[in-house]
Amino acid sequence: MLVVEDDDAIAVPLVTGLTRQGFTVTRVATGAAALEAEDAQVVLLDLGLPDIDGYEVCRRLRARSDVPILVISARGEEVDRVVGLELGADDYLVKPFGFRELVARIRAVTRRTATVGESGRPQRHGNLEIDRRRRRVRVDDDEVALTPKEFDLLACLAEEPGTVFTRERLLGEVWDPHWYGPTRTLDVHVASLRKKLGDPRWVETVRGVGFRLGTVP
Repeated sequence: MLVVEDDDAIAVPLVTGLTRQGFTVTRVATGAAALEAEDAQVVLLDLGLPDIDGYEVCRRLRARSDVPILVISARGEEVDRVVGLELGADDYLVKPFGFRELVARIRAVTRRTATVGESGRPQRHGNLEIDRRRRRVRVDDDEVALTPKEFDLLACLAEEPGTVFTRERLLGEVWDPHWYGPTRTLDVHVASLRKKLGDPRWVETVRGVGFRLGTVP
């Protein structure tokens, strides 16, 4: 794992904690060092670096590698999250964050990207294609324009096709592990996703439980 963080007060305890969790960690303090570092299994990337903007580091890393990138930043506005995800980050965590939440996010992002396979090829499910690296979705070879959250929701359901995901699990993995907002936001995104995919059967409702990725003949 590569930790890209210039603040020692954050980086030192972070590296110590991740090492205790069993991760092999390398820490660098600049964007240039991150781009020169050896390939890692996961990159934790701060945006406020002293030499190169973290967004640019994210873009360059994604252009050359399929490594899972988790942005950790004090920039918490929605536009910052959207830009980071659009540039290729797999997840975005706002400082200050809980260590257990960070570990959960790391494991979730590595689990999601593992479904792509080492070749980085898109995932196929019937005539639905999900390209996590490029964050693109196709149905019958036609590209479907999704918002970042709609894509994350679909990618989450596609981790385990046919498995029922509870509403709480989806809100925790796609929005926030400590989500206390209205659950209506999930229903709105599901409705929009069904409409854009062209068939409501792609996202099946399991009454009283949650949702699962279905199959359209």
